[in-house]
Amino acid sequence: MTTKRLLRSARTGLVMSTAAAALMLTTVAVDAETLRWARVGDALTMDPHSQNEGPTHTLNHHIYETLVGRAVDGALTPRLATDWGISDDDETVWVFTIREGVKFHDGSDMTVEDVVFSLDRARTTPSGMAALHAAVEEVTAVDDTTVHVRMSGPAPLYVQNLTNTFIMSKAWAEANGVETAPNFAAGEEAYSVRNTNGTGPYMLVERDPEVRTVLQVFEDHWDAAPEVTEIIYTPISEAATRVAALLSGEVDIVQDVPVQDIARLEQTDGIRVVRGPENRNIFFSYDMASDSLASSNAEGNPFASPEVREAMSLVIDRNAIQQVVMRGESQPSAAPLPPFVNGWTEEMHAFGDPDLARAQELMAEAGYGDGFSVQLDCPNDRYLNDEAICQALVGMLARIGVSVDLNAQTRSLHFPLIENWETDFYLLGWGVPTFDSQYVFDFLVHSREGSYGAFNGSRYSNPELDAKIEALATMTDLEERDALIAEIWDEVMEERIFLNVHNQVLAYAMRDDINLDVHPENQPRMTTVTFD
Repeated sequence: MTTKRLLRSARTGLVMSTAAAALMLTTVAVDAETLRWARVGDALTMDPHSQNEGPTHTLNHHIYETLVGRAVDGALTPRLATDWGISDDDETVWVFTIREGVKFHDGSDMTVEDVVFSLDRARTTPSGMAALHAAVEEVTAVDDTTVHVRMSGPAPLYVQNLTNTFIMSKAWAEANGVETAPNFAAGEEAYSVRNTNGTGPYMLVERDPEVRTVLQVFEDHWDAAPEVTEIIYTPISEAATRVAALLSGEVDIVQDVPVQDIARLEQTDGIRVVRGPENRNIFFSYDMASDSLASSNAEGNPFASPEVREAMSLVIDRNAIQQVVMRGESQPSAAPLPPFVNGWTEEMHAFGDPDLARAQELMAEAGYGDGFSVQLDCPNDRYLNDEAICQALVGMLARIGVSVDLNAQTRSLHFPLIENWETDFYLLGWGVPTFDSQYVFDFLVHSREGSYGAFNGSRYSNPELDAKIEALATMTDLEERDALIAEIWDEVMEERIFLNVHNQVLAYAMRDDINLDVHPENQPRMTTVTFD
C-alpha cells in the first residue's frame, strides 16, 4: 500500500481554526468533570446511518466513531483506521488498516467484520449516507486488521467521504433487527433510533428526545481519557432561554449563540464568546419540475420559469439580511457553497444590489405580472435566525407580487418535507464535510435516483449533468476534475437551482474556565475540552 497519505489534507481548503476560548460564572460551583451543553435542537435519531444531518452527527460523534476524523484545521486524522491509502496493485482499491484493541460499549471487540458491515449498511438505502458511497462496489475484510474498499474506478478523494460514516457492531445490529438503517423520512422506528452501542469515548446512559441526553465516559476507550467524564446535553429552542441558562449557571456551554446576544455576552463578566466561520451556507430552493404547485394559486408552475427564478434573485437583499437579521454575523454570498470548498470561486460569490424594476419586468415576461401565492417552508430550530431569514424574504418577494404564506416548524418535521417532495418552496442549510463540490452535487443537484439526490427538493433533473456528476467520483486527473466541477457549477448557477443567502459564522459561549475550539463543521468534540 502506498505510504503517502494521498490527498489526506487536499481539498480541505482554508484553515479555519480559531483560538480556543472560554467562559464561566464564577459564583456557581460546578463539578469540573461534568459538562452541561445546550444547543437549539436535538439529534434527530441515534441511528448512526439513518440521517445525514449536522446536529445528529455532532451528538453521535461522542458515542460512535469513524475510520477517519476531521480536525479543527480541516485536516483528516486517524480514528478507527490508523492508516489508509490506495493499493499499489489496484488503483480502484482503498486499503484501510483497522485499529486493534477497540471495544464496543457492550464489551465486545470491534473487528474488521464490523467495519465491512457498517460501510455496507451506510451505502444501502434508505441510509442517509448512501450518496457518499455511491462509487463503492465491494467492501471486504482481507485479514484481521485490513479492509479493502473497491470502487467503480479510481477514486482518489473517497477517504474524504468517511468523516461522518460511523462504525457499529454487526452482532448488536443483527440481535436487535437493525441490519439496515431505518427510513427517517418515512418516520420508521427501530431499536437503533433510541439505543446505541458504539466504540466512542462516551456511552449513552439516558435519552429523553428533545429534553435531555446524558453521556458518561467509556472507561475502556482506546484513546486518552478526556477531562469531561459526564455530558448533560439539553436542547433549548428558545434563544432567550438558552442565554438565560448560561448566565444563571444552569448550562456551561451554549453552542448556538443568538446573534442578537453576542455583543451583550462579550461584555458579561465570566463569559467569553468564541467565533469562527462555519463550513455551511444557507439558501432557498423551489420545485422547478412539477406541472403545478400544491400551495399556489398560479396557473402552471411559476418556479419552472427561468424569468421568475431570476426575478426572485434580483429582489433578495443579502446585505440587508446580514445587517438587520444577522446583526453582521454572516457572510453574504450568491455561491451555494462555502469558500472553504473546492470549486468555490469569486465569480460565483459575487452579487449585485437588488433591482426591483428589472425583477418586475421579468415577472411580466413570464406571465406572472400580477404575482402569485405560495407557501414557504422554513425550520425554526436549526440554523441561526432561520425563521427570521424566511420572514425577511417574505417581505422582499412581496415587492414583485409574490404572496408568501410562511410555514415555520421544527426541523424534524421540516426535513421530511424536502426528502418526501412535499414542499414547493423551502429554506435549507448545507455543510460540505468532504470540502469538495461533489458532495453538493450528489445530494442536492443529481436527479433523485438510487443513492443520489436525497435532498434534491427542487426536483431538478438533467441526465447529462448527472453523468458528469457521477464521473467526478473516479477522476484521477485533479486538474481535469476541477475543470469539470467548474463546468457543472456554471450550469447550476445559470439554472438558478439555489437562491443562496449567506455563509454562517459560528459563535460558542461558555464559562471562562473552559477551553473549546470552534469546529468548522460546527461539530465540537467534548473530548477536547480542557478546564483552566
